Amino acid sequence: MTTGLRPAIVAMSAFAVVSDAILIAFYPHFFERRYGVTSAFHVGAYIAAISIAVMCTLPLWARVARRVETMHLLLFTQAAAGVLCLLSWFADSVLAYWVLSMLMFMCKSSYLLMYPYLMRMQAPDTHAHTIGLLSVVVHLGGIFGAVAGGFALQRFGPAACIGLMAAGDFAQMMVCAWLIRSGRVVRVAAADAAVPAPARAPGSLRRILHLCGLVMLIDFSAYLVRPFFSRYWEQVSGSSEQLVSGAVFAIPGAVALVALFVNQRARGRSGRLHDHVLANLLLGTAGLMLQAVPAEWSILAGRVLYGWSLFQLIVKFEVLLFRFSTPPSYARDFSVFNFFQNLGVLLSSFAAGALVERHGIALTFAIAAVGLAVVAVLDLLLGLDRLTSAASARAIPREATHAG
Repeated sequence: MTTGLRPAIVAMSAFAVVSDAILIAFYPHFFERRYGVTSAFHVGAYIAAISIAVMCTLPLWARVARRVETMHLLLFTQAAAGVLCLLSWFADSVLAYWVLSMLMFMCKSSYLLMYPYLMRMQAPDTHAHTIGLLSVVVHLGGIFGAVAGGFALQRFGPAACIGLMAAGDFAQMMVCAWLIRSGRVVRVAAADAAVPAPARAPGSLRRILHLCGLVMLIDFSAYLVRPFFSRYWEQVSGSSEQLVSGAVFAIPGAVALVALFVNQRARGRSGRLHDHVLANLLLGTAGLMLQAVPAEWSILAGRVLYGWSLFQLIVKFEVLLFRFSTPPSYARDFSVFNFFQNLGVLLSSFAAGALVERHGIALTFAIAAVGLAVVAVLDLLLGLDRLTSAASARAIPREATHAG
């Protein structure tokens, strides 16, 4: 791999995640303070619309990336996202903000192409570490973004949050420009455009669709509790400090860092408990049930279990996705995988708004726990742990794309 490419992509991922996380925990506060909208259903619908925007545009960007080099594409799309974000700063109505911010997320979604692009630069036996590293970046970015968003919202108001989001988009654009100007970009689009997409290995499509269905249910459960978590913590703790609620929201990110360290120390050992899909699904179910208990200690303990299990599940499923795919198909298969992830987020966003409006926030945790329990039953029926062990043992060597 060209020197400096991987750290640069990791840095771009960090900027992207921080930008996304600025408001994710505070949309109820944002719409109330900026536009006077207090409807929980409206917040759920808005987050669902973000998922629709990403679902519809990422497959399009994946097709474009077969003819346009990924970093050149990102240079323009992230610049457009930053400009649209700044324009939303001046939106004086909810409708105008919706239109501008949805266009922003449609452009912003292209940054997800960095992940399959980076996987093409890596040997298959390093995928688990790279995915784990990126997952930690996502979680730590969520920590920093949530804390920064809470601080900016509390101290300076909603407009400051929009400015921080735009800064993240422009930072990605600048990293892209530096990579292109310094010649560190690995070119793959020309080769991809010259040949048709390769045929899948027998059974790989079925396995990928199994993964997509399960990850849709996992994301539904994981994201059902996110939109109103800050409000929930404030109700239980009796504190209106948004900086504190942002920090509690971000606990899973700190747990992910510990999980990455544990995974690295246990690398190469067989029978690792934390490597088992079923065990982590059960831990996640317990973590969500604990968060349904309206007590501070229970919520904090639940956030720890929830963060551990979610990290391990994300890493395991993405490793399997790239194991069953082939390098020229990484972007295509990842866009399908991400489509199902966003479908889960979409369904959870609508469900969260309706549930909170009628039954309160605590019920979302109980339903999310049931969702993970359903995935655990499906895991037993599909034998995903056995499939994981077989795939890891087989470790079919693939030719990674390298430059220099």
